Parts: sequence; structure tokens; C-alpha cells
Amino acid sequence: MLKTLLAGASALVLSSATVLAADMPVRTPIAKAPPVAAPLFNWTGLYYGVSGGYGWGSSTHNDPVIGSTSFDTDGWLLGGTVGYNWQSGPYVFGVEGDLSWANIEGSAISPAGPVFTELNWLGTGRVRAGYAADAYLFYVTGGAAFGKVDAGNPVAGGGTGSETRVGWTLGGGVEAALAQNWTAKLEYLYVDLGDKDNYPTAGGPVDVAFKSHIVRLGLNYKF
Repeated sequence: MLKTLLAGASALVLSSATVLAADMPVRTPIAKAPPVAAPLFNWTGLYYGVSGGYGWGSSTHNDPVIGSTSFDTDGWLLGGTVGYNWQSGPYVFGVEGDLSWANIEGSAISPAGPVFTELNWLGTGRVRAGYAADAYLFYVTGGAAFGKVDAGNPVAGGGTGSETRVGWTLGGGVEAALAQNWTAKLEYLYVDLGDKDNYPTAGGPVDVAFKSHIVRLGLNYKF
């Protein structure tokens, strides 16, 4: 008799629990809003900036009488930059020009006496092509280079001369966005301003060659 009563009570409890469960409201899952991705940096636009760095290279004086004298040159440069970029997907293409005051110089003692070469200013007009990884731009660049080269041998019948040269430049760099409108870059350029008559001597005009490696930092503001 006791077993029958316990079995009946258990069945009643289970039946009541099933009815209560059926009457409970079903919870609807709350949809979470998807995370908002940070906007990618857009490299398209006009920009202005400043740049400065260090240059080192070589110069050769080719005297028609005594032959060639080569020596190292080095020094600093500082100037301004203007350019424009177009971005298509991750690819960035642009044009850039810059003009810098320079003091890249060197000297040596040749068989005819002391000789020197000095670059007073340097300008470039280049194209750029690069790949943008959001706020970072990796690029190559190349184009024309312009500069004023002073050179001479002021003794032994020599003289001095100053000439504006046209040559070429090639290099590359990386640029990073610091804020929505500010970027900073680290750039390398190889500059070749050719080998041309630069100053007279008693034996005839002397050809002067000038080549330089340039590493510079830049800070740009993009409109």
C-alpha cells in the first residue's frame, strides 16, 4: 500500500513539473551587434611636407692633363616636399617634387693641388608606386634630379666653376600615418648628377662627376 502511494505521488509531481515547463515563456536570443571595424587610412590626396637627412657619395675630377682624382663627399640637406597620391584598392600611385638646401661636399689633394666639390641645393621630380597596408605605405620612386654643383682647383693655373646639373634618381621608402592628416616617411634615394665640364684650367676644362646616396626623414600633411 505504501509503495502504491509513493508511486502515485511521484507521478503527480512529474506531471505538474511538465505542465509548468510547458507554460513557461521561451527566451528569444538577443542578437549582438557586429563589431565596428576601424576605417582604413585613405592615401588619396594632395600633401605638403618637410624633409631632411644625410647624403654621402663620391666625386671625380677628370683633368685633361693630370688625369682623374676621386674622393668622398658627405653632408646634410633640408627642404620641402609637395605631392599627390591616387589609391585604388591597396595600390597607391603618385607624383612628388622636393627642393632642399644642401651642404654635401668633399675635397682632396690632386697632383695639381687641392680640388673640391660641393652640392649647394638638390631638387627632384619623381613618380611613386606602392602598396598600402592600411596606415603603412611601402613604395618605390624614381625620376629626374637637379642640383647646383660647385667645383674647382684654385691653384696651379686652375679655377672654380658653378653649374646647375640635370640627372636622375631612384629609390624607395616606407610611409606611416600618424593621424588622419599627418604622415611620416623614411626614404632612400640614389642620385646621379652626371659627369660634365665644371671649371677651367690651364690644360683645358675639367669634367666633374657627382653621385650620392641620400637617407632622409619627412613629415607630411595631407589635405
